[in-house]
Amino acid sequence: MWLSRKQRGTLLGAFVLALVACQGNDVASAPLPPAPPPPSPRALAFLDTLSERTFRWFWDTQNPTTHLIPDRYPTKSFSSIAAVGFGLNAYAIGAERGYVTRAEARDRTLATLEFMYHLPQGPAATGVAGYRGFFYHFLDMNTGMRYKDVELSSVDTSLLLAGVLFAQSYFDGADPAEASIRAYADSIYRRVDWAWFQNQPPLVSMGWTPENAKFNTYQWKGLDEAMLVYILALGSPTHPIDSTAWQKWTSTYEWGSYYQQEHVAFPPLFGHQYTQVWVDFRGIQDEYMRGKGIDYFENSRRATVAQRAYAADNPNKWTGYAANVWGLTACDGPFDGNVVIAGKSRHFYSYAARGTDFTETRDDGTIAPTAAGGSIAFAPDLAIDALVEMRDKYGDNVFQQYGFIDAFNPTLTVSAPIIAGRIVPGVGWFDTDYLGIDQGPIIAMLENHRSELIWKKMRTNPNIVRGLQRAGFTGGWLASAPQAQGAP
Repeated sequence: MWLSRKQRGTLLGAFVLALVACQGNDVASAPLPPAPPPPSPRALAFLDTLSERTFRWFWDTQNPTTHLIPDRYPTKSFSSIAAVGFGLNAYAIGAERGYVTRAEARDRTLATLEFMYHLPQGPAATGVAGYRGFFYHFLDMNTGMRYKDVELSSVDTSLLLAGVLFAQSYFDGADPAEASIRAYADSIYRRVDWAWFQNQPPLVSMGWTPENAKFNTYQWKGLDEAMLVYILALGSPTHPIDSTAWQKWTSTYEWGSYYQQEHVAFPPLFGHQYTQVWVDFRGIQDEYMRGKGIDYFENSRRATVAQRAYAADNPNKWTGYAANVWGLTACDGPFDGNVVIAGKSRHFYSYAARGTDFTETRDDGTIAPTAAGGSIAFAPDLAIDALVEMRDKYGDNVFQQYGFIDAFNPTLTVSAPIIAGRIVPGVGWFDTDYLGIDQGPIIAMLENHRSELIWKKMRTNPNIVRGLQRAGFTGGWLASAPQAQGAP
C-alpha cells in the first residue's frame, strides 16, 4: 500500500523519452506517439501567465526574516522544507524569465541558504531545526525551529537539498555572493549523514524522532519520490550509502500494465515527478531499466498517459472527468466522509494521496492541477490541453492570483461538512489554498519543458553525477560526464 508524503509524515510523527537506444535491449513494447503539434499562440500565452503567477507564489509568500516558504497559503501555516527546495528552483526561473533580476534572485537564494546553514542541529526535541544534517519535515515559519513533534525526514530533506544543489549549479558566476551560495550549498549537503539513516541497511528509513531516539520502521521501497533520496545518498562525498542500496530498492518495484501502458507502478503522479524535476533521465538507464528497454522518463510518460486514459474512461462516473480534465496525486480535499449525491453514496477524502494504476486506485473525484502541470515535460500535449481546459471551464474558481489552486472536485455540488475550501453551488468544491509542494512541480517542469533549465544545470552537478554513476546509470548525456570524484 502506498502513502502520501504527508500521510507518511503523520505516521512518522506519531513515532513516526523519447525511445532510447538501449545498449543491446529490445525496443520498448509501447512506442512513443508521433510528436505533438506545437501549442497554439493562446496556449503559449497561458503558459507564460501560469509560470509567472506560480513564481509569484514562492516570491511573495516567503517569510522576509527567516526566508522560509510556507507549506500552504493563504491559510496560516508552518514551513515545509520541501517547499523551500522548490522555491530555490523558482527564484532562478524567475531570473531567467525576467520576473526578477538575477541579483534579486541571488540575494534571496543566499539569504535562504545562509539561514538554513546556521539553524541549530542536535538530538534535542526542541530548539533545533535538524540533526546530523537532516532537517525536520516542518519548521516554524518565524523561528526555523522544529514544528511540534514532526519527524526528521529523509525525503523532505532530499527535496530541500535538490533545490540547494540546483542553486549551487545555477549561480556559477565570479560574484562573491554567488560564490557564497556555492559554498553554503556544498556545506549543507556534505554534513548530511546518510549512512546513519540506514537503520536497516541497505535501505534508507523514512524518518526519525528524538523523543525516543528511534527510526521509523518503514523503509523506502518501490518506485516513488525516494528515488531522489537514494541518488543524493549515493552521491555524498562525505557520508555515502553503499551502492547495493540502489539494487535492493529497485528489486521492490512492481511492473505491470494499465490502460495498455506497461510501466513501474506508483499510483499518485507526484512520485513520478519529484525526482525528475531535478534529474534528466532521458536516455540514461540503470540495470533495471536496461532490462525493460526504456528509461525512467518514458516510464513516467506512460504513467501519465495511463492516468489520462483512466479519466477519459471514468469507470466510477465522477463529474467532470474527461480526456482533458484529469489529474490524481497527493493534494487537498473537501473532507473525510460520505455524502449522498444523485441517490448514490460518495466517499470523499481531505488531504490524501490520490492515484491509480494496476496496483491500487484511490479516487474521490478530486482533481489536482499539479498532476497535469508536473507532467508537462513527460506528455506536453496532454498536459497543456488539460491545464488550458481546466482554466477555460472553471475560470477564476481554479485559476487565481498565484495560478492554479491546489485541487477541486466537480462532483461535490451539494451541502457537505467540508473542512477546507468552498462549494460553488452547481459547480463543485474548490480549494482556497495553494500548496508549495504542488506549486513547485508546475513551475519547474514547465521550465524543463520549455528550456531544460534545471535539467541542464543539474547535469553539471558532480554530486548528482556521482549518485547516478554509483547507482549504475549509463548512456545518454551521462556517457560524456566526467567520472565524479569524492565517494567510494
